[in-house]
Amino acid sequence: MTALPPPSAKKLGLVIDLDTCVGCHACVTACKGWNDQGYGAPLSDQNAYGSEPYGTFLNRVHSYEVQPDTGPAQVINFPRSCLHCENAPCVTVCPTGASYKRAEDGIVLVNEDACIGCGLCAWACPYGARELDAQAGVMKKCTLCVDRIYNENLPEEDRQPACVRTCPTNARHFGDLGDPDSAVSKLVAERGGYDLMPEMDTRPVNKYLPSRSKGPAAEIDVLAPLLDVKTTGFAGWLDRMLEKF
Repeated sequence: MTALPPPSAKKLGLVIDLDTCVGCHACVTACKGWNDQGYGAPLSDQNAYGSEPYGTFLNRVHSYEVQPDTGPAQVINFPRSCLHCENAPCVTVCPTGASYKRAEDGIVLVNEDACIGCGLCAWACPYGARELDAQAGVMKKCTLCVDRIYNENLPEEDRQPACVRTCPTNARHFGDLGDPDSAVSKLVAERGGYDLMPEMDTRPVNKYLPSRSKGPAAEIDVLAPLLDVKTTGFAGWLDRMLEKF
């Protein structure tokens, strides 16, 4: 299994504003487009023009309607990708060391040459942030566009993840969450940014900013529709075995 490095002082990650995300999927398109240019982790599609197309994405946006106990229903647009957790279970469960966390900036990555596609990292991730690329046979995940953010050949304004650079409503923010004086850290402090599923003790670096809505709609659990997910295949079998203990 892979060991985690000591906690890094620099913690690069995203802050996502659920109040301003409109579910336009520009971030999804930009992520897919950047990786399909031959950078990062190229993402395959299967039966792209058929009746049942599917493919691999590092970033997805879930849009659904939730109903509070009182008041009108509310549409939630919920972007989901790797949270680059401090205590990343996807890393420690990996049998080959393919999943690892960088000591210098806290980014979680996959060494595709070492990945055997066993799916244990996807099973261990409570956020569903890993996807198996059917063509490559290896696990893929958000890289925070590590090939962009350190690329000195790009203009400085482009040295940020593609999803952040393209968001038309400024719902996505990128920076060092280990620096309390950074713009993202101040934003989290001002808006009450929070961790997803803190009870899992994964300590995600990425934070979400809550809706500014007042009244019953503000009490909605935005994660509820995504938590009733059943695993299949080997991961599903492993889930069932572990439930017996």
